[in-house]
Amino acid sequence: MIEIPTIKDVAKKAGVSVTTVSRVLNNRGYISEATRRKVYQAMEDLDYHPNEVARSLFRKKSNIIGLIVPTVAHPFFGELTSYLETYAYSRGYKVLICNSQLNALKEQEYIWMLRRNQVDGIVMASHTLEVEEYKKLNLPVVSFDRFISSRIPYVTSDNYQGGRLAVEHLLQRGCTKIAHLCGSLDLDMLANQRHRAFMNVAEEKNIPYCTVQTDVNVFEVDEYEELLTDLLVRHPDLDGLFLNSDIMAIAAIKVCGKLGMRIPQDIKIIGYDDVSIASLVSPQITTIRQPLAQMSELSVKLIEDLVKKKAVPTENCLPVELIERGTT
Repeated sequence: MIEIPTIKDVAKKAGVSVTTVSRVLNNRGYISEATRRKVYQAMEDLDYHPNEVARSLFRKKSNIIGLIVPTVAHPFFGELTSYLETYAYSRGYKVLICNSQLNALKEQEYIWMLRRNQVDGIVMASHTLEVEEYKKLNLPVVSFDRFISSRIPYVTSDNYQGGRLAVEHLLQRGCTKIAHLCGSLDLDMLANQRHRAFMNVAEEKNIPYCTVQTDVNVFEVDEYEELLTDLLVRHPDLDGLFLNSDIMAIAAIKVCGKLGMRIPQDIKIIGYDDVSIASLVSPQITTIRQPLAQMSELSVKLIEDLVKKKAVPTENCLPVELIERGTT
């Protein structure tokens, strides 16, 4: 019969007390680096693996954060995930990453799974379920770019200002008829404020404009190309495009190339987010930069504060910035 090593065995081999081993495992109290190394070496020699579930129940803290995104394949959510995981790890947290694929059942199952695994909190960057489902969660939740209730804090950037900066820039560059490609406005998202700003500025300046919405599944690049092709064929006099993401802007560059439209001479394009790929394509994309690193860090800090039962503001809005490049 194989004997499973215990914490007492680790303490004996390391030549320290069981209390010291417990402090090392739970990162509590002062422990010298030499003692810490001895404990870790004893654990490795004995092939000792602490029972994480039991430890989390004892501490009432798992040091795990759940992150639910639509898909890490999309550059925006891939970069969000990378920033958030890096900062969480620096704070002693591990991150469980869940792709909802905009499937309500899948999102619900992931929520149940995260609750069963005693996560300390959940960052919700996918919003397929009705808001009532989030209100039922009896653990810290931070929403990303969606207002759910006054009890659930959210992290966002200034979407209205982003939309205004985008349209004003197109007009300053001489555009006389503009269009906005955005996600479905039927979804209750804070990003809809970009479109509100788009319309307000266009109407203030008496500039003709068009709006094109994707369906609920907003991440289909083929759909972007179809919508943009139809838009530009029906409105050949369009000379300015505001896209709700840099991926949409890349699709617009492709479509304009097929239609023989020169960028920026014939048509000017501005994207949104400033993901890494925006500066890697040709021409480089003028875009509205969301401060993803800071938004990710803030999301983790809010979870930490909620775990500690601290009061946090519901609205956490960070500024955006216009990044001018070759498409305008």
